[in-house]
Amino acid sequence: MAWPGTPWYERAVSPRTIAVLGMHRSGTSCVTGTLEEAGVFLGAVSRKSVQNLKGNRERPTLTNLHDAVLAANSGAWDDPPATARWSVVQREQLRQFIAEYSDRPLWGFKDPRTLLLLDGWIALLPRLEFAGVFRHPLLVAQSLNRRNGVPMDHGLLLWRRYNEILLRAHRERSFPLVEFVSDPGVMRASLSRQLVALKLDIAPKRLRFYRPRLQTQRGVTGRTRLAPDIEHLYRAFQAGSGSA
Repeated sequence: MAWPGTPWYERAVSPRTIAVLGMHRSGTSCVTGTLEEAGVFLGAVSRKSVQNLKGNRERPTLTNLHDAVLAANSGAWDDPPATARWSVVQREQLRQFIAEYSDRPLWGFKDPRTLLLLDGWIALLPRLEFAGVFRHPLLVAQSLNRRNGVPMDHGLLLWRRYNEILLRAHRERSFPLVEFVSDPGVMRASLSRQLVALKLDIAPKRLRFYRPRLQTQRGVTGRTRLAPDIEHLYRAFQAGSGSA
């Protein structure tokens, strides 16, 4: 999809932009906070909330815009539309959001809804970089049930919908993936490898954003069997990230 006009990034030296891609309740805030530690500018993001001890690291301006695009396509974050088209006004609002960072050599953003709206972002930022994160589907579904009252079956369907897009994007662009797990040593090592892959220079011992207590859902409880398609998708992620 191509939008008309010559955006600013084609007329000037383009800054690096990194989008954190992942399903809701999958560790996207952890990855985003770690990127910020490594020098990625985020701007005025949420840094504390009831549901997230260090904030979700999202900008309300962006989540509101994403929600508006989804609603205009008869969808929502928990009811993804088959396709999502941006209106002319919404395209301009996205341009203005991006332009706010034009003086930053390295900036990033995070909103799980981005997965449902990737075409619009790539149309404006063809060189957009990604940092991906995924989590066990049952842990995500349990967390959504706890936070939003989403039924487990629907939570698993949402996990599949978002992560099908994430896996497709990963296969097309080959960006670093991490699995959000409860083992602190594994998490710190995975985050460090992701930063190296993104060419972000920070010593592992200086990474302090990640804390095990950030995970409110640490183990699979109750139902443990996954539908074959979801199990297959999860295993494909593990193979792609090296965590299998």
